[in-house]
Amino acid sequence: MPVFLYSGRGAGARTVNGEIEANDKQEAISKLRQRRIVVQDVRSKPKDIKVGGFGGGVGVKDLKIFARLFGTMINAGLPIDQCLQILVDQMQNKTFRRTIAEVHNQVAGGESLSEAMSKHKAVFDNLFVHMVNAGETGGALAMVFNRLAVYLEKADALRRKVKGAMIYPTVIACVAIGATIFLLMKVIPVFANMFKDLGADLPKPTQFVLTLSQIVQQTFLPAVGVAIVGFFIFKRWHKTANGRATVDKFMLKTPVIGSVIRKSAVARFTRTLGVLISSGVPILHGLEITAKTSGNVVIQRAVDKVRKDVSEGRNITQPLLETAVFPAMVCQLIAVGEQTGRLAEMLEKIADFYDEEVDAAVAAMTSLIEPIVIVLMGIVIGGLLVSMYLPMFDMIGAIK
Repeated sequence: MPVFLYSGRGAGARTVNGEIEANDKQEAISKLRQRRIVVQDVRSKPKDIKVGGFGGGVGVKDLKIFARLFGTMINAGLPIDQCLQILVDQMQNKTFRRTIAEVHNQVAGGESLSEAMSKHKAVFDNLFVHMVNAGETGGALAMVFNRLAVYLEKADALRRKVKGAMIYPTVIACVAIGATIFLLMKVIPVFANMFKDLGADLPKPTQFVLTLSQIVQQTFLPAVGVAIVGFFIFKRWHKTANGRATVDKFMLKTPVIGSVIRKSAVARFTRTLGVLISSGVPILHGLEITAKTSGNVVIQRAVDKVRKDVSEGRNITQPLLETAVFPAMVCQLIAVGEQTGRLAEMLEKIADFYDEEVDAAVAAMTSLIEPIVIVLMGIVIGGLLVSMYLPMFDMIGAIK
């Protein structure tokens, strides 16, 4: 959803600035008026900072270091503005250094740390800002930053596991397809010329492979062009709400890979919600943030439904069970956490358990895909080569 920057006046004629998500400018203005803000200016937020380590953006590694160092310095008794000044000097990433410098200036101007961070959502997301706000309110800022550092480390490790699990079969499939195309375009034509000179009748498998080789040679470049155009069309479609939902739903139902994605989504949900609740963020805000950071539209919609039910007075367990997205065991453990008043602790334990489950699922997927791909490559490449040698076997038999 697009993000808009706004400025206006709130309660007591106090000047307020910030960001708001809306489908368009008019919706943003309507949302601000509902918050009783007299709007002075609303404009689209420029997309000049990227998170994730690409294009000179701010990566998870930078945020982990920032949270760890900030927590350590706060725990040592240093004031916030001094911590920020030290971090400006310490950070090597120029984009992040500039952002921290702006936060430092805003804090020096009288804003709270969470308010200053909320103006840089391209770097500090809702989870980061709400946790810092909860730490400021509860006087436990050092603990919150330490929890953030641990959360970022574990979330990053989980993300890398899932990404690695997706990359491995993709690379192997590409190698297999590339080897097959190379044989059809470069090796098979050599045999085709040789058989043409012999003028002998060819076995049907050999005729089929030679025909396939001719088709690939004639259509390769157009096929590459169609594939490139198709990729960009798919990419644009995937950015739409329906496209993203369709792909995410398909990925969850995909054999083997779907299990890894579902388990990683459960681990991310429980860890994020557990960290937020243990840091003092209200459960409704926690569910809202967790939905936005789920990384899957199906999971996001399920969590949004749970949040709506909880806001109407229901407990969290039954709505989670009704979504049919979260395993029954997870819902039962959350119910135990609710009943014992140790929900945050239970969510952390579930997250740890599912981290291990993701490890096991990735290992199982790797061990399953590798022999399957090797066998398929052997059948395809071996079949191509054998079909080329069949005429030679017939010739040798005729000589005898």
